[in-house]
Amino acid sequence: MTTRRSTPLTVAMLAALAYFLLPLCWLLIASTKSTQDLFNSFGLWFSHTPQLLANIRATFAQDDGVFVHWLLNTVLYAVVSAVGAALLAAAGGYGFAKFRFRGDRFTFNLVLGAVMVPTTALAIPTYLLFAKAGLVNTPWAVILPSLVNPFGLYLMRIYAADAVPDSLLEAARIDGAGEARIFFRIALRLLGPGLVTVLLFTLVATWNNYFLPLIMLNDPNLYPVTVGLASWAAQAQNGGAGASSDMLALVVTGSLLSIVPLVAAFLLLQRYWQSGLAAGGVKQ
Repeated sequence: MTTRRSTPLTVAMLAALAYFLLPLCWLLIASTKSTQDLFNSFGLWFSHTPQLLANIRATFAQDDGVFVHWLLNTVLYAVVSAVGAALLAAAGGYGFAKFRFRGDRFTFNLVLGAVMVPTTALAIPTYLLFAKAGLVNTPWAVILPSLVNPFGLYLMRIYAADAVPDSLLEAARIDGAGEARIFFRIALRLLGPGLVTVLLFTLVATWNNYFLPLIMLNDPNLYPVTVGLASWAAQAQNGGAGASSDMLALVVTGSLLSIVPLVAAFLLLQRYWQSGLAAGGVKQ
């Protein structure tokens, strides 16, 4: 078979590659510069005196090491929210796919409608609800709203319909297994790739979430890294208390450090997307 080449497709793929990689390249290069070099040198090339290690040390040392605290807060919010949202989406999607009950279609259509609602439209009602419950300015104010993932539930419902064979469920019921045991011991393993997909989507969304923590939290010790870096950027622009001449360089370096855990998570979990966990689940 001859290999067919398409010049327009190649150009489009190169343009897409540049669109995604150029911001990362700029961030990596900018993290090696001082604030002065950020404005006085070419954005996509290194300055004469790279200082990446010095910027990293200064970032971790700024304000008594508060960046580490922000990073740990972000890890807590993102991991708890991602795991919880993935499990809830898997349970809900499995229920919609494998059980029939009164109002199931109407309820699932409500889930589809919730996918279309922007999260910013729910921010103020969520804040008022959490204020009444006394949860504002606590970690739960960030974690609990992140557990609700309508798109994840929809995705798991579609995935569970094909990934979990009805014959396998019937065999487990005949053997005397309860529904909870079937879900946790059988269905959840078969839903692995979809579960990891929802987990990663929620992890990235919570890690990058800025608006929700901004309105829910007013204690700097509870800030995630997005809100914390924004406060540093505001100090750099306004010259407020604690601001230094290299504050903008610290914001850029902090942004680079904040994406490293996400890259590591994708590299570690991407193999689950390609694994066929359902293979061999039913004997032929």
